[in-house]
Amino acid sequence: MKLYYAPGACSLSPHIVAREAGVDVDLVKVDLKSHTFDSGSDYYKVNPKGYVPALEVKAGEVLTEGPAIVQYLGDQKPQSGVVPSAGSMERYRLQELLGFINSEIHKTYSPLFNPNTKPEVADERREYLKKRYQYLEQLLGGREFLVGNKFTAADAYLFTVTSWAGHVKVDLSGFPNIQAYQKRIGARPAVQQAMKEEGLIK
Repeated sequence: MKLYYAPGACSLSPHIVAREAGVDVDLVKVDLKSHTFDSGSDYYKVNPKGYVPALEVKAGEVLTEGPAIVQYLGDQKPQSGVVPSAGSMERYRLQELLGFINSEIHKTYSPLFNPNTKPEVADERREYLKKRYQYLEQLLGGREFLVGNKFTAADAYLFTVTSWAGHVKVDLSGFPNIQAYQKRIGARPAVQQAMKEEGLIK
């Protein structure tokens, strides 16, 4: 399988999931500004949406959208527990959190990376993020992970998008549980491996 990624983008989430679950994926780097590969070939031919991640399951079979990709990857190695079993309440809790992170956290960061976003809009988005982080701050009170008592794909996703906070001036100083969570997840061997493979850390 091939995982199409851009360093530090939301594709880091399925990259972490693959390493945590022990699923072999070949990494293919994408330049998101030009939508090309190092060879100069057109990424749109792989994913017409133009963004990452995309997972080539087999020739001609490409899966897109992070929440779908992480569940697919986790299901390849169910014994890893990175994705709870289909039909279980834990699986629905995972999907609930993937949906929340996708719509309320991830997408709220997007305009903060756009240099054309007006300052007042950016400030409003930062305040919106703080409101949404307040829910997660409470959820993480007295627990290590988002779903049950073990690492899941939801943790890979939240860690990835929250790592953007410092780059776009989102102040998380008032969220001690989130800050401790980021350090805890970031120290995991599989997370360290994925970040090294993307050149994010040495």
